[in-house]
Amino acid sequence: MEKVRVQKIISESGLCSRRKAEELIADGKVTINGRVCTLGDKADPHTDSIAVNGRHIAAVPREKRYIMLNKPRGYITTMLDEQGRRIASDLLVGVEERVVPVGRLDRNSEGLLLFTNDGEFANEITHPSRHVSKTYRVTIDGSVTEEQLMKLTTGVELDDGKITLPCSAEVLTEEPGRTVLRMTIKQGLNRQIRRMCAAVGLQVGRLRRTAIGGVKLGMLKTGEWRDLTKEELRILRTAIGKSDKKPVARR
Repeated sequence: MEKVRVQKIISESGLCSRRKAEELIADGKVTINGRVCTLGDKADPHTDSIAVNGRHIAAVPREKRYIMLNKPRGYITTMLDEQGRRIASDLLVGVEERVVPVGRLDRNSEGLLLFTNDGEFANEITHPSRHVSKTYRVTIDGSVTEEQLMKLTTGVELDDGKITLPCSAEVLTEEPGRTVLRMTIKQGLNRQIRRMCAAVGLQVGRLRRTAIGGVKLGMLKTGEWRDLTKEELRILRTAIGKSDKKPVARR
């Protein structure tokens, strides 16, 4: 295989972004076959041993997978849990490649969760500068006032002092003791929707992600997964501003 720049190999392994990889190389924290490498060095991702801070990284996968899962509530978004809790990746029955989640959904949230073994793709989707949209169906316990809705859309101050970017929020249904909102945000702060609602005095009863970057969950059943289509990958590439690159989908 043709040798490629080391920062690209590190990024595609999913360890960090390409820019961060360049910083690690410049700081002398990356080695190739035991030798400290420098910016501009190249390696064979399948035969050379590359380590970051002494930790060997996985080889770049020969076949890339892009998967969507309809995550149920009660599962956490991690690859390993020392407490023995159920993890979302356990639901990917039949997937032989080692894929990792793209972003997170907290334990009590459900819906669309992406997985891939394309580290660079995952970094691009989750990078704050990309502002990739994420849409949620949010069930609120009680009613929602126009003032609360306005605050959500214009930006609110969270419990840690951070101010959220403007977003869209609209009422889908209103019933006694229950209101359903559709919210679309372009940030990826920890538990952002729940914290935004709490900041304006709303209690979230149920939270379900329905779309990422224009790719919709659709009719995929809870707990099931499927590979993304070529068209869905094109949509996501467009969302991160890289529509000229076309990753190969399995179907």
